[in-house]
Amino acid sequence: MRKILSLLICLTMVSCSIPKPLIERIKEEGQLVVVTRQSPTTLFKEKGTTKGLEYELVEKFAAELGVKVKYIIPESFDEILPTITRGEAHFAAAALTVTKAREIVVRFTPEYQKVSAQLVYKSGKRRPKKITDTIGGTLEVIAGSSHEELLIQLKETHPELSWSALQSVESTELLNLVYEGLIDYTIANSNEVALSRRFHPELKVAFDVGEEQSLAWAFPHAEDNSLYKAAKAFMNRIRDDGSLEQLLERYYGYVEKLDFVDNRTFARHLVQRLPPLIPFFKQAAKNTGLDWQLLAAIGYQESHWNPDAVSPTGVRGIMMLTEGTAKQMGIEDRTDIEQSISGGARYLRRVEKKLPKRIEEPDRTWMALASYNVGFGHLEDARVLTQRSGGNPDKWADVKQHLPLLAKKKFYSTVRYGFARGKEPVHYVDNIRSYYDLLAWHNKKLKKKQIEAVINTIPAVL
Repeated sequence: MRKILSLLICLTMVSCSIPKPLIERIKEEGQLVVVTRQSPTTLFKEKGTTKGLEYELVEKFAAELGVKVKYIIPESFDEILPTITRGEAHFAAAALTVTKAREIVVRFTPEYQKVSAQLVYKSGKRRPKKITDTIGGTLEVIAGSSHEELLIQLKETHPELSWSALQSVESTELLNLVYEGLIDYTIANSNEVALSRRFHPELKVAFDVGEEQSLAWAFPHAEDNSLYKAAKAFMNRIRDDGSLEQLLERYYGYVEKLDFVDNRTFARHLVQRLPPLIPFFKQAAKNTGLDWQLLAAIGYQESHWNPDAVSPTGVRGIMMLTEGTAKQMGIEDRTDIEQSISGGARYLRRVEKKLPKRIEEPDRTWMALASYNVGFGHLEDARVLTQRSGGNPDKWADVKQHLPLLAKKKFYSTVRYGFARGKEPVHYVDNIRSYYDLLAWHNKKLKKKQIEAVINTIPAVL
């Protein structure tokens, strides 16, 4: 009995000395610590709400674990990986490129996105055709970035290459410096370039630098891989069930739909045509609970904010309403600015209310816009085709892939409302999303200037 008792005591002591797996400790503490950075591709604030692809992925993962997230945002990009290796965060979700040099320091989950490093210059300047064409110009990149790694590798064969590696900056800032003409070139990931070119179409891509690379979460090398394994399984699962593709569509599925001419024309009309229409858009938004900038984006897509616009099919006015829609909304004169905007807003709200309540934002808005364009019946047909193919009929990313099928007899002959030019509502929604972003960015910039102007009128306190 003494031997058995001694053995039990030893086993108890041994078991007590074995720490719990990291993932269990995180669940008990209720907090996941993640290092990231503030940028349009990771995490950002919009109207008091936190958004971003990395943010949504992390929050989704944390929800599965049943914990909250504490975000650490270092002052400099090159502090992200050291934060991981020092054990100050559980992992990094910061749009990190997987490179051989980084894999020595950390281990990566399966990729969630593919990107290319791109050399960017401003339109009007000579396009560099190879990396050595940047010699003599000003090339700046982020310190500690994969782009600096690429340049270091290229310098082995091109010793004359030179650049500046800056700390405490983001790619968006460097891209803006190129736009302002303060530097000649920068290197940024293709997703970052695509987002910036919406607002600065003068930014041009000279060429891709190196091969396509993967973005993934970074974890420390450690014996306890319980959290890493869970993250790895999470990435594989959201890729397989389609939710990753839906998130990618939300942030990138529409960003390069407008070309240089479209952007320049929009910028001109923003100044020349929009100002007198704003009160009408705001009043319609107040009456319906919709965002006035969304209504303005619809108006631009429909008529380029021209109250006298008329299409070959007879729709007319700012919101290009048909006679039937105008009659439903009680509109007597479709060319009357106030009536057209009010009628269009009320009609969009009516369409949106017909959608199943389970459809959440922003998918709900995108589907309402598609229905506004192609008709509710055709949208429902596309949702039927989506469900038949195993997709999610409540997700715009899936439905937009099936709308174009309504132009093919093989598919439209099997649904209730038949033929429709299904590509049109897809382009329609993509364009409105782009115009909305441009409009929101312009108004944010304008508001900042107005605040600065007020501050400048305040006398300095001695």
